[in-house]
Amino acid sequence: MKHKTYITTGCILTVLLLLTGCQKKPAAETTLPFYHTAELTPEWVEADDSTYASLHQIADFSFVNQDSDTVTSADFDGRIYVANFFFVRCTQICPTMRTNLSKIQAAYADDKDVLLLSHSVMPEADTVPILQKYADLNGVVSGKWHLVTGSREAIFKQARASYFVDLEADTTSGLVHSEIFVLIDQQRRIRGVYNGTLAFDVQRLIEDIALLKQASIG
Repeated sequence: MKHKTYITTGCILTVLLLLTGCQKKPAAETTLPFYHTAELTPEWVEADDSTYASLHQIADFSFVNQDSDTVTSADFDGRIYVANFFFVRCTQICPTMRTNLSKIQAAYADDKDVLLLSHSVMPEADTVPILQKYADLNGVVSGKWHLVTGSREAIFKQARASYFVDLEADTTSGLVHSEIFVLIDQQRRIRGVYNGTLAFDVQRLIEDIALLKQASIG
């Protein structure tokens, strides 16, 4: 009888330890990490951590959107946004990315604090009239989803230095591509990196935006 009691007690202790472990799961369950370096390694940093104030932020920028409006980093302060890089004539990954960005736009259609920012990597071809036509054809909502153009140098620098997006030329076409969507929080910090061609990743992105909004409320 004592032997059986010992086994039962051991089992109970094991269960309790497992339950305790479940209660102490990583912060990733309820909060999003920060991406602080070009290696895009996720880091969970608490607000009282000594490195919190020096977390990587998106640099100031100024571009022109499809409505001929100047769009600057100040327009995104205090807001959540999704950034990506594309070009109008792209027929490979861009149509899928456009469809998935439309899903994000629809999911937060009535939320003025969630925006999308698509940078053209062929600014010499993607003029404002071209971007306007592209927006009209694809249901891009003005004020919600900004398609921006500017100097090639500024856009490529922003991609690599701010968003850690590596714009590499396709070996077949020679054209620059990136399937990456980057989630930016209200303080211009990177909180998520996703494959914009994958439905699963895009759904995760939509859910992660909701997590960011909850965190800002809390």
